[in-house]
Parts: sequence; C-alpha cells; structure tokens
Amino acid sequence: MRGQARLHRPGAEGQGEVIELSVEPVSLAALDSSDELLQSGFWAFFKQAHGWRARPFTVRAGAATPSFQLLVLTRTFLRTFVLAYVPFGPVFDPACGRGELLSALSRAVRPHLPKGTMLVRFDLPWEKSGEEPRWSGAGPKVLKSPSDMQPPATVIVDLAPPLEGILSAMKSKTRYNIRLAEKKGVTVREAAPEDFDAWYALYQETSRRDRIAIHSAAYYRGLLAAAREYPGEKPQVRLLLARHEGEILAGNICIFGRSRAVYLTGASGGRKRNLMPTYALQWEAIRMAKHAGCTEYDLYGIPPKPDEGHAMHGLYQFKTGFSEKIVERWGTWDAPCLPARFALYRAAEGARMFYYRSVKKRLRRSSRSPEGS
Repeated sequence: MRGQARLHRPGAEGQGEVIELSVEPVSLAALDSSDELLQSGFWAFFKQAHGWRARPFTVRAGAATPSFQLLVLTRTFLRTFVLAYVPFGPVFDPACGRGELLSALSRAVRPHLPKGTMLVRFDLPWEKSGEEPRWSGAGPKVLKSPSDMQPPATVIVDLAPPLEGILSAMKSKTRYNIRLAEKKGVTVREAAPEDFDAWYALYQETSRRDRIAIHSAAYYRGLLAAAREYPGEKPQVRLLLARHEGEILAGNICIFGRSRAVYLTGASGGRKRNLMPTYALQWEAIRMAKHAGCTEYDLYGIPPKPDEGHAMHGLYQFKTGFSEKIVERWGTWDAPCLPARFALYRAAEGARMFYYRSVKKRLRRSSRSPEGS
C-alpha cells in the first residue's frame, strides 16, 4: 500500500506546481545506501532493540525530484500517545517549500503509522540557509518543536587534506595538546570487551561532573552488538580508550560510515587530565576515519553560539579547536496528526523543559550556596 499526498511547491512570482508525493514501505536493507547514520538500516535495527519500531519508506515526488529513503521510528507512551520520529531526515532538502514538504510527508506516511499517532517529528539534517521550514499551504501546520532532539549545530573536520594539513588547520592550542599527550605517553587503542565496564564507570563520572543525562550501559552494549549482528551494510562502531601506564583515562565511541565518521559520545575521568587524553582520542579517531576513506569527521554537537555563560561553553571551545567549520541545522519540527493530543503533548513537553532549564537549575544553584547567604 502506498501513502499519497499532494505537495504544492512554490515558484517564482507566486507560481508553483502541484506534485503527487507517495511513500511505499520497503525493507531495512533499502536504507543501507544512506550516508546519514540516523537514516540507515543499521540505526533502525539498533533502535528497534531499544523501544522503537522502525518503518522504512521510499519517497517519490515527481520526475524532477529524485526518490529518497525515509526512516520513521514510532514509540508509544502511556499506552495511548504515539510519537512518530524522523531522525536527521528527510535527507532530501527542497531548499524552497520546506514546510510544505514536511507537511506532505506527514500526510503520506500517516496511513502506515499506528492508530493514535499524535505527530510526526522531523529532526532536520538540512544546513541553515535560505528560508526556514515555514508552512504556508494545505495540510497540517508545521511548527518548531519546544526543544531539539539532535544537536542543531556541530563541528565538521574536513578529511580531504593529508593528515599534516588537517593538523595544521587546527588551533595552535589543540595541536599543542595533541603533541603533549603523545609526548607524555598517552596511547589510544580500541577497547576489548572486558574494558566496557571501566569505560562506563568513567561515563557515569562524566555525567555527574558535567550534569548531563546519559543512556544505560545496556544501550551502548546494544550499539556495539548491533554493529556485529546487523545483516546488511553497516558502519564500524569502535570504543576507543586513552591510557597512561595502563590506566584508562578517557574513552570515546566513534562510528565510521561510508563517507562520514561520527564522534557519538565520550567519557573522561578526573585523574591525569593534564595529560590531555581527550585530545589524543580525537586525533586518533580522525586518523582512523581518514584511513577508512571517510571524507569528514562529525564532532556531533556544540552549543549554538560561543556564550561564556553557557554550561557547555568548554565543549564549544574544545570541539572548535579541531576545526573552524561549524554547521548549523534547522533543528526539530512537528507536524500534528491529532490536534488535541498534540497540544497536550506539547504542553507537557514545554512544562518539562521549563522545569529542567529553570526550576532545576535554580535548585542546583541554591544547593551550592553557603548557608545563610
């Protein structure tokens, strides 16, 4: 069964065209050619083991538009509310009529989604340029989400130059720290299975220190297992550990795909931080990505701007030391399917975000204040 919707694509001087957009269910293997990790068959396979249902489609939108694949993940909350989520998709960016495309896609996939689906949420991979995904046509209105599920800004390292050229393009402090780690004897190697628990203990320490939420150990074990078990084309998923005199100081999970490598997450302890193990890890991952034939290395997420008051400003400084290329995306957008449930869900999300961004932050500050101040 195909889902269909009409897409009105704006044109010059108010003119435009009406396109019949259709989606057709396909197998996970049809997604294997995707250069976008979160739209791949491997990612769908992995997420299905962690509470999501994967629904892959081929999308066709007229002779002038190339067909493309679309991964939609669905999840049920409280036995009633169903969220349809498109991680870093669609990969096709129409440049104009973005809102109309998202609205048409949400209508076309809806017959293939569970009863009770309240919205289709798109986490856009499109680089910020031109018009934002405004809605100005028929169908469900597309709205900016209260928060972005995936990082809307990231740092990209161009892997086309030789390694010395990549290194010389980094900030001088970053180059110094990479060389310092090497001089002090920090080594980086892929972890053995028995090293996982030690890495996760560091990850928990990182979570407490930086006040960030993390997934369970089972989630990351599942990611490493999926890289072995997925029957289709899959990336290399590697847990890299930085050691000094046998002691594990830090570790990163990196994913090496067909053309792009991604630094997914990292952990570091409080000991021997002056040896710069996190710099050694990133440099080794860049070297591995270059060797694997990748053309870019995605450091996967930074704060939106260099604000010294931002809690993650140190992360911004760290990652931009490796490259000056910052990519900003449009972020997360919602197309409602059931207006009443959608409004209730958005209100609950807004309240949750207000609590975490305002109330909880104030409680932390007061708990750190001296008594009587």
